[in-house]
Amino acid sequence: MGAGIAGPALAYWLARNGYRPTVVEHARQLGSGGSAIVVKGPAIPVAERMGVLPQLRGLATRNRSLTLLTPDGRRVLRLLLASDQAPTVEVTRADLSEVLHRSAQTEAEFLFDDTVTALDQDAGGVDVTFRRSAPRRFDLVVGADGMHSTVRRLVFGPERQFVSNLGLYGATVPLEPDAVEDPSEMTMLSVPNRMLVVHLSRTTPLAIFTFRAARSVPHDRKNVALHKQTVADAYADVGWRAPEFVAAFLDHPAPFFDPLTTVRMPAWSRERVVLLGDAAAATALLGDGSSRAMAGAYALAEELAAHPGDHARAFAAYESRLRREVGPRQRRVGPLSRLMVPRTRPGLAVRNAVGRAVGRTNRITSRQAANR
Repeated sequence: MGAGIAGPALAYWLARNGYRPTVVEHARQLGSGGSAIVVKGPAIPVAERMGVLPQLRGLATRNRSLTLLTPDGRRVLRLLLASDQAPTVEVTRADLSEVLHRSAQTEAEFLFDDTVTALDQDAGGVDVTFRRSAPRRFDLVVGADGMHSTVRRLVFGPERQFVSNLGLYGATVPLEPDAVEDPSEMTMLSVPNRMLVVHLSRTTPLAIFTFRAARSVPHDRKNVALHKQTVADAYADVGWRAPEFVAAFLDHPAPFFDPLTTVRMPAWSRERVVLLGDAAAATALLGDGSSRAMAGAYALAEELAAHPGDHARAFAAYESRLRREVGPRQRRVGPLSRLMVPRTRPGLAVRNAVGRAVGRTNRITSRQAANR
């Protein structure tokens, strides 16, 4: 379930192994625009095996540098980002989803504008009830439906049992194309407890707000008015172009807003249902959720092929493979959140010093590569 990243990737590989996958997506269609993500690490060979890596490189964003600003808009430092030759590619999440969907759509059934409302398992399969479609029976169900997974809630219990807040909130809003002067430069402004990034994306720039609120915000994804007021309050005294971007957030009919969280599950499967991607082990701030989703989809399909007729062993092997990476990453997210969004001005100074050190390393690496 879920037609974002993990779902289509898994459908592609399952079909290659003889399954007849059905992907269920609550939205009426695939999204457009959206934040940029980096396809990297184990996702690169997966993209290569799928034959989509050239398409992703053709859709890459134009970001080449990151400039850090002081509260009054002065440049603190400039960091060079990955080059065209780097073994990574940055694309928008929507572009990646579309590429994966095109690869899988001839191999799998996609049900849009629908969602699962009930799951009933027995020894032979899973009876699935949908909001719109007629009930159906499946051999296995995979919850690949993100941080706020419906499958996880139906099978494992309420979200609050597994989700831990980092004390940070994330919000984004698209900007007009002329909102940025240099289409290759991403800009970041930081003040204590708040960060504001202007990301160039590919066609539509985004303002990205990452912040600690003065008081906890009740979790209500449908309360857009509350989200807007929270962002406006958090950035009320921030200079530079913050008022302009806050105004864009307030004017947008449905800007993105969500607490930054991690998902920690004691087990990723229960009988014939298994979780994948953010539904199983989301980790905010690390920027590799989509890559891990692609790698996880490949691993799950591979283990199911390696254990035909024994989904329990396949699920256990898949979880064992992925957990070796997930645990250490989730332990790092707390310190990383404090480094990325410092609470104090001395903390900002430390963060900027780390940025300068990274910048020097990147320049050395670039010169070494050029001299080979």
